[in-house]
Amino acid sequence: MARIDDYKMALEIANKELSSRNPHHVCRLSGAECIERENGPTIIRLRFLNRMITISWPDLLFYQDSNEEVPIKKQVLILHYLNGSNREDLTGELITYQDIPSARFYLDAFNRRVKYPLLNTFGDQPDQLPLLAKQLFGANRSSIGDVSVLIQALPKIPVTLVIWKGDEEFSADGTILFDSSITDLLSAEDISELTSMIVYPLIAKVK
Repeated sequence: MARIDDYKMALEIANKELSSRNPHHVCRLSGAECIERENGPTIIRLRFLNRMITISWPDLLFYQDSNEEVPIKKQVLILHYLNGSNREDLTGELITYQDIPSARFYLDAFNRRVKYPLLNTFGDQPDQLPLLAKQLFGANRSSIGDVSVLIQALPKIPVTLVIWKGDEEFSADGTILFDSSITDLLSAEDISELTSMIVYPLIAKVK
């Protein structure tokens, strides 16, 4: 697990990269909004896990929902997303974590950290998933599997959580799907971190 010093170093590197780029170009590719102000820094705004994030540029100070501080893990993820944005459209091709070439080394850890907790929590009560995902993340139902939800984690990162109900013969199963363009936007570690930021709040809401 990354230490706080690792996040600080990652934040510093990502800050340096983004501050050297044209904010209008970054926003166009990432789906963020760029706001020019006469008497102040340029503002980058985007929605992250259903929270509005405001970033001043080029000093890159973060706030969520106008004035609340953003945890360093989320800052690093958002900066990596902004720096990685290099296309305007999604591919429309859905992939699992194991389909990401750089993720193979992390697959077991991803399953233990994210997939299995999701399945253990919602496999026997899948109908709770759409209700809680809507409440927390403004998610919409998807048509994949028996029960699934589409969560817009970032403007160009949709994440689909899928549950197949169990029966007398088979246990419940599930998966997590991403648009294949995510491989250009985030590293395997970032994708695992992002998915855990979705799954654990959902689990915490289950009564």
